[in-house]
Amino acid sequence: MTPTPIPNQIPNDNTPIELTVVMPCLNEAETLAVCVDKARAALAENHIAGEVIVADNGSTDGSQSIAAEHGARVVPVPVRGYGAALNAGIQAARGKYVLMADADDSYEFAHIPRFLAELRDRPDGSAGADLVMGNRFRGGIGPNAMPLLHRYLGNPVLSFLGRKLFHTPIGDFHCGIRAFSKDAYSRLDLRTTGMEFASEMVVKSSLLGQRIVEVPTTLKKDGRSRPPHLKTWRDGWRHLRFLLMYSPRWLFLYPGLTLMIVGLGVMAWLLPAERPFGHVNLGVDTLAYMSAAVLLGFQLVFFGVAAKVFAISEGLLPEDRNFEHWFRYITLETGLLVGIFLVLVGIGIAVSSVVSWSHTGYGPLPPVQMMRRTLPAMLCLMLGTEICFASFFLSLLGLRRR
Repeated sequence: MTPTPIPNQIPNDNTPIELTVVMPCLNEAETLAVCVDKARAALAENHIAGEVIVADNGSTDGSQSIAAEHGARVVPVPVRGYGAALNAGIQAARGKYVLMADADDSYEFAHIPRFLAELRDRPDGSAGADLVMGNRFRGGIGPNAMPLLHRYLGNPVLSFLGRKLFHTPIGDFHCGIRAFSKDAYSRLDLRTTGMEFASEMVVKSSLLGQRIVEVPTTLKKDGRSRPPHLKTWRDGWRHLRFLLMYSPRWLFLYPGLTLMIVGLGVMAWLLPAERPFGHVNLGVDTLAYMSAAVLLGFQLVFFGVAAKVFAISEGLLPEDRNFEHWFRYITLETGLLVGIFLVLVGIGIAVSSVVSWSHTGYGPLPPVQMMRRTLPAMLCLMLGTEICFASFFLSLLGLRRR
């Protein structure tokens, strides 16, 4: 195959490179050549000192030789996965900035200048963006370029969740063409190797307070005759799972606090007597379920705090000043005092019940009346014990951070 004669913007290995275009590749022989040619043409036409890297993930269709013949640098990546391929290609990049895009001829490489313009420092001395995302919904999606399920459900829902959970000002969370400074990328310390790599990049950039902007770009139907590597339900779930795991507040803390507040409120309402609710009366049965809701809520809150401590300790999440502030007051000793207090309250309620029973000669007692004491006593005993042991566990997790 004869390479397209595009002028090379890199005379030698010592020439400073401004932009590296990285394409992940797994058996892309049908479209790889045109993608490499378009990327190199965009660099040449806009006088951008750049290079094209094809991060090959073990192709068996000759993609490696095609890439080399058309002027790209091939980086072999033995670890399978979209994220693994991109990470290896980015690590090998020599440019100050990196633009990543799929090698299926669905993205417009002529839009490279608009990405680079946002990355470059401004004439007034202000810094450029750390991450520049493409937005296909603003630029235009061609016929049959995106499945209807992705266009009207998957992408909008996941993008909404990304904005809600991480306050990310992004309208197209999963656009496959994006650019960033290599310095900003190195601070992200991305861990995932699959399709969720794209989500992790945006999430961590948001959590670190990096500057993220969007530029319009287009999407057309890819040029491959085979199905895409992306699997709708499998990869959609992986993206959703990742977003939830990186937001312990929404996965654990907020649901847990809601259960605890609702449970305690309804318990306080029902403790004196049965209450009418529509056409039914709520009594001790509801009281028992509300006790369970309070316990379950506390466990979710505990999981949320433990997950946050672990994630920060392992470098999965950045340091959180507000979180650190709370931990100055919520110590092992504080937890033990609260837990022991609740245990004593539970014991006190239980003892008062036994005393009341003794006044009747230890004879039969009205079940409903006794349950109004037994349930709060059990709740205090169990909740107090859990708080004590949870305090020890959190202190153990926090040892590595001291």
